[in-house]
Amino acid sequence: MHIALIGATGFVGTALLNELLQRGHHVTALARDPAKIPLREGLTVAQADATDATQVAQAVRGVDAVASAYNPGWTHPDLHDEFLRGSRAITAGVKAAGVQRLLVVGGAGSLYVAPGVQLVDTPQFPAEWKNGALAAREALNLLRQESTLQWTFLSPAILLEPGERTGHYRLGTESPLMNGDQPGKISVADLAVAIVDELEAPRHLQQRFTVAY
Repeated sequence: MHIALIGATGFVGTALLNELLQRGHHVTALARDPAKIPLREGLTVAQADATDATQVAQAVRGVDAVASAYNPGWTHPDLHDEFLRGSRAITAGVKAAGVQRLLVVGGAGSLYVAPGVQLVDTPQFPAEWKNGALAAREALNLLRQESTLQWTFLSPAILLEPGERTGHYRLGTESPLMNGDQPGKISVADLAVAIVDELEAPRHLQQRFTVAY
């Protein structure tokens, strides 16, 4: 397939770019500074600002699907609002380009740890991740209102770590996957496997899902 990738230089995006190319997909990576993404076989880099819907639309027009690992950065001084600005622009740009398929990688914060209680609202949720998690939750709520896009939102395991690619993972939906009383975890390489699996054979259209070991 021809996949447009947003956030290709980030933690998740780097692993996702590798997985897509290894599996023979052609990737158009969007970047404000194309020089930050070394050219490789199967890769095209398009200069585009993910917070500008017009630029997103121009860059993704004609692709089979868009995968977004967009994150302005955990140290961004206005992370919450910038995250939402980018999320809205990406959705609008994908729709304007006439692309039907959009997969968004969000966070674990919006997973339900009890009836009506999401992880981000618990007292133990780390303060340094909260603004990003709240924005990702709002981005998911906005996607849930989309009736025309074939969207999917992926919340990683609570513990997302560097590590090897095993090709194995468990699937969940609205609650975090656990290992007994311990939170589930997954390597970023296997998160990328799950993303590409979903792009190749969609099982969660207009749904959120989660993965962990």
